[in-house]
Amino acid sequence: MGRGDKKTKRGKINRGTFGARRPRIKKKPSIETQIDISKKAKVK
Repeated sequence: MGRGDKKTKRGKINRGTFGARRPRIKKKPSIETQIDISKKAKVK
């Protein structure tokens, strides 16, 4: 159990792969995408 083991987190880091033990980190949506830019206040 260690660096060469496919089923451990350390082994996944060593191999550079992802799986159940080391899922990919999903990016949070940016503030610009959360706030719809097209709905700006109209000047009267």
